[in-house]
Amino acid sequence: MFPHHREREQPIFSTRAHVFQIDPATKRNWIPASKHAVAVSFFFDSNRNVYRIISVGGTKAIINCIVTPSMTFTKTSQKFGQWADSRANTVYGLGFATEQQLHQFSEKFKEVKDAARLAREKSQDKELANTALSIAAPQSPPVMCVNGPEDKLFRSQSADITLSSEKERIKKMLSEGSICEMNLEAELFTLQDSNSKLVAALHEANANVEQWKKQLLAYQEETERLREQVADLEAHGGHGPSDLLKDELTQSLEELEALLKAKDEEIHILQSKKSDYHELERDRDQAIHRLRECEMRNSDLERRIQNTEQNLSNSLEDRDRLDTELQRAIEILDIKIFDLNDLRQSLVKLMDK
Repeated sequence: MFPHHREREQPIFSTRAHVFQIDPATKRNWIPASKHAVAVSFFFDSNRNVYRIISVGGTKAIINCIVTPSMTFTKTSQKFGQWADSRANTVYGLGFATEQQLHQFSEKFKEVKDAARLAREKSQDKELANTALSIAAPQSPPVMCVNGPEDKLFRSQSADITLSSEKERIKKMLSEGSICEMNLEAELFTLQDSNSKLVAALHEANANVEQWKKQLLAYQEETERLREQVADLEAHGGHGPSDLLKDELTQSLEELEALLKAKDEEIHILQSKKSDYHELERDRDQAIHRLRECEMRNSDLERRIQNTEQNLSNSLEDRDRLDTELQRAIEILDIKIFDLNDLRQSLVKLMDK
């Protein structure tokens, strides 16, 4: 059976980038592997202590690379980096939108490579044992060919081939479902990361709004006080130095009003960002819903595989039983032939007499 991808691997980091692969013919030019920026994620397999870099475009995995201690991620420009995968016999290149994203991916690559090195040092003996076990291939049971009634055996073998084909088809469907689930998990991880950043920014913005409201209230009180001073000066009708003070107060009042207008615009911009946060939440909910649908489909495929394996097991048992019956019939037929041969020899002796 195929365990759920969620149970095997967990995403630990995700970003978006344009994916390229080196031209296998020239080993110099880059070939785009994606038409636009896609999610590139680090996954950790806790069962095997293995780190992988995975990127899915549509239903096709364009990067499926196991991180090894010998790998090195090289920055070739401010927004581009590359590394070689000896298992796939290729070189991957990533183009990022900002230099900060490239730096974050490079640091995570170094961290994952060090973790892979520690995991290999701790479980080297276990990996060698698993490698030895994987090399040993199981032997297939010999097929018994008999001369006799083969019609039932042929039908059993035909049903066995049909069930095997159905099983392979369902396994392929399950594999495609796992790729879809992997893509949705990477997208969900990216949305959750963006959501956490946006929530932190909103909290900071709300704190700034409260601070600005206090400043706005202080400015309003200062404005009212200045207006009262201007009104008193106008009521007294003074001249000379009072006119100069009046001009200064008027100028200060205009500056405060301009500052108040700017603060109001900033508050309006922050309130408009809240709508983007709600839209991001809707996208996250849709991704979660699609992920759940994919998990339900995988569960249904696993149930179908279980039924197919059960039918295959029953078919194998019927074939073994039929082989046993045919062997018994062959033994009885051999005895009858031996008896007929004895009878023929006796008749020959009687005829010679």
